[in-house]
Amino acid sequence: MAGRHSTLNIQHSAFNISLSSLSTPAFLVDRNIVEQNCLRMRARALSSGVAFRPHVKTHKTIEIGQMQHGGAAGPITVSTMAEAEFFADSGFGDITYAVPIAPEKLPRAAALAARIERLNILIDSELALRAVEEFHAANGTVFDVFLKVDCGYHRAGVDPNDPDSARLAMAIANSPAVHFQGLLTHAGHSYNASGIEEIRRIAAEEIESLTRFRAILGIDDLTRSIGSTPTLATADTFADTDEIRPGNYVFFDAFQSTLGSCTRDEVAVSVLATVVGSYPERGQAIIDAGALALSKDTSPDHLDPNFGFGLVCDVNLNPLPARLIALSQEHGKLATSVPLPVGTRLRVVPNHSCLTAAMYDRYHVIDGGNIVDEWRPVRGW
Repeated sequence: MAGRHSTLNIQHSAFNISLSSLSTPAFLVDRNIVEQNCLRMRARALSSGVAFRPHVKTHKTIEIGQMQHGGAAGPITVSTMAEAEFFADSGFGDITYAVPIAPEKLPRAAALAARIERLNILIDSELALRAVEEFHAANGTVFDVFLKVDCGYHRAGVDPNDPDSARLAMAIANSPAVHFQGLLTHAGHSYNASGIEEIRRIAAEEIESLTRFRAILGIDDLTRSIGSTPTLATADTFADTDEIRPGNYVFFDAFQSTLGSCTRDEVAVSVLATVVGSYPERGQAIIDAGALALSKDTSPDHLDPNFGFGLVCDVNLNPLPARLIALSQEHGKLATSVPLPVGTRLRVVPNHSCLTAAMYDRYHVIDGGNIVDEWRPVRGW
């Protein structure tokens, strides 16, 4: 279900600012690494012959959305209606809103669907289907719909082994209010894996759950859509599926590198911070990046319980003998075996780039150690 691809040119701004001039905390994005991450995943999708519908929730910027499709406005996945509208305004015409839709959002979804090529919405309950059908009866809108399937994450979706799930799927297929596009799942439990082999086992289960459920339904043209950065980033090719929806891969983060989804050199983002308190007598320091600059997501504690709230590095991204052991709203507390005088600049590789990026209204784009651009993400819901 690849949609229209309109060619767009990615423009790079012509300014060059040093990191030392930035006020901290600041969110830094290495443009070259993002471009390589985007190129690598897209090439895997193309060589595997599957549709590529990357998620934009991690970065929420038009610039990276274009990079994900090699400079084109191709099919995308979003997590908010604000994202969907923002990207639609910039020419992205084939969008999947990959959160079970709240009934009160149906008018907004209908308005957006009327002005783009396709808006896929997600449901996973009879009540949601009923709301869609009632809206259709009142307004005539026919929605493109995916059924969310739970492949083991247990966050949302129907159990593919439950006969009630098949009954719901057939009700969707027979409803005049919808076009039944496919089955969608997300192997978020891959983040709890203990290594590459377990990630690949979860990936196989993710794919198998949709293939088996589709066979039960007997509707062979339903798209099987899968998405999870660990399961997709650790695969060389994608087989027995129809569409992939990776998202975090554009940035990666300390969590992903610890898990084995990427190398540390493939992590594209960091938070620039300043030491504002130094206490060498107790082996501690304070930086001006707290929970509102880094989020409070931890690393994979099941793999490294002592990792802390991010990887602490010098300004050249060389890891330091320091751990980020606690966060309050605007403070980050470091345990350090080397003195870090007040005014020292550090870079923290965040544990979760998606949540960390969401704390900032602008990204400082770096190339060769200097700031060469500034990207503005969409915010809100």
